[in-house]
Amino acid sequence: MSAPARVRSGGALAGTTPVPGDKSIAHRALLLSALANGVSTVRGFPGGADVRATLGAIRALGAPADWQGDVVRIDGRGLALGDGVDTAIDCGNSGTTMRLATGLVAAIAGRRTLDGDGSLRRRPMERVAVPLRAMGARIETTGGRAPVVVDGARLRGTDWTMGVASAQVKSALLLAALRADGPTTVTEPLATRDHSERMLRHMGVAVTTDGTRIGVRGGQPLAPLDVTLPGDPSSAAFLAVAALLVPGSEIRIGGVGTNPLRTGLFAILARMGASITVGGERDVAGEPVGEIVARHGTLHGTEIGPDEVPGAIDELPILAVAAAFAEGETRVTGAAELRVKESDRIASLEQLRTLGVDFEPTPDGFVVRGRPDARLAGGTIAAHGDHRIAMAFAVAGLRSPDGVTIDDPACADVSFPGFFPLLARLGARVDGPA
Repeated sequence: MSAPARVRSGGALAGTTPVPGDKSIAHRALLLSALANGVSTVRGFPGGADVRATLGAIRALGAPADWQGDVVRIDGRGLALGDGVDTAIDCGNSGTTMRLATGLVAAIAGRRTLDGDGSLRRRPMERVAVPLRAMGARIETTGGRAPVVVDGARLRGTDWTMGVASAQVKSALLLAALRADGPTTVTEPLATRDHSERMLRHMGVAVTTDGTRIGVRGGQPLAPLDVTLPGDPSSAAFLAVAALLVPGSEIRIGGVGTNPLRTGLFAILARMGASITVGGERDVAGEPVGEIVARHGTLHGTEIGPDEVPGAIDELPILAVAAAFAEGETRVTGAAELRVKESDRIASLEQLRTLGVDFEPTPDGFVVRGRPDARLAGGTIAAHGDHRIAMAFAVAGLRSPDGVTIDDPACADVSFPGFFPLLARLGARVDGPA
């Protein structure tokens, strides 16, 4: 655990900045590049702990990968990746690494044990094991959790309807489908982020879509990838909300991914009256990219239902902070998935109450009754090793004269290396070694 850092109220925030490359796309770029025929180049690599776990996974499976600065070059091994290699894969704290890699190795001859830290060992893994078993995979979990042991088997295509909306499970099935016999179709209850489908198409794989039904036929080769990753919209969300909450602030965030299945939070904030604009959009390897400009303004409460949750699931902690300074009530339902993230994020957000926020947890979400003129009490917050909780409470500290102390600020490096120093460069008062 790192030394604490305190964030407290001060002057306006201003500046233009990029954010780290999109973590979700980085995971997929590494895994699919390892399956490609030839050398792929991934620029804008964010370098956080989660994506480093995926980098280690493809190396363990026999795909050489050279990482210099923010560029990774991967020597793909085609659909023969990892054939006959028995290995252990350390997924660290990354559920994305574990779930996607389980799909990746399900059809490869050999035995792999996928494990991670204590937090990851508490997260559910049967949700990916069950549909993969329906394809013929041989997978053992430990009481439904990690460690996960996969013995490579010949897979057959399947038609699977998901009970829970999960881009990780969908992507695991699509990765497995690449080496399965025949076609595989996956039907989602709600549309989730579609980075896997977009990247597969960009690499020459035929992917069919019909509403929330996605199909891939096995045996298709992948062309090498040459891509600059968009900035992560989940990371941009914390800076945008910081600007919204501090009077006189304006922050411009360039090169951010604006995929509509990832920018649900920005749509919600706009509905709450936020001054957020997106401009200069262009296409980068099948993904839309643009500049986000956020300015201070008055917010009002809103309701977020289950249909909006998949597009904003990672940003709901910072939404709770924004809601604390909105006029009236904000209610989130259908977000039980927050209970099984890096921490129980609903329980972690209850710490807002110690700062004076009217926060009410519910089984599948929360209710916040906000006040635009609120000034938060000071206090020390336990991040529980959760990067998004650490960053959310840091932003809350911008409205606290006495300051909010984060017990483990370095955990933000999982997705946003350098978050606290950047916040300080934009004008925030940040005390401590972070």
